[in-house]
Amino acid sequence: MEKNVKISMLLNIYGKLLTEKQYESLDNYYNSDLSLSEIAENMNITRQAVRDNIKKGENKLFEFEEKLEIMKRALETDKKINNVLSELTKLETNSSDKQVQRVLNHIMQELSCLV
Repeated sequence: MEKNVKISMLLNIYGKLLTEKQYESLDNYYNSDLSLSEIAENMNITRQAVRDNIKKGENKLFEFEEKLEIMKRALETDKKINNVLSELTKLETNSSDKQVQRVLNHIMQELSCLV
């Protein structure tokens, strides 16, 4: 996964755990695509302070994810749901009694992992 997308997702999950300046710097940099100079001007701080906020914020986000694994679990859940949807699509288009039973068993296994 691309770093910008990953950080944006982590910011959405853990952003409220950061300081206000770290959150604002990261949000402006990754979500609003502002440069360090533009962020510094908007926040009335130095460009170096913006860079420090971003680096510290990134480190905190990765630390939170390493410990809590919320994004990892969410992505795994999405993958399982997509697998179930794919199986249901197969069932809808090509169905025979044995195939239906096999697909339903697979769906039940996938869903039991989500609970």
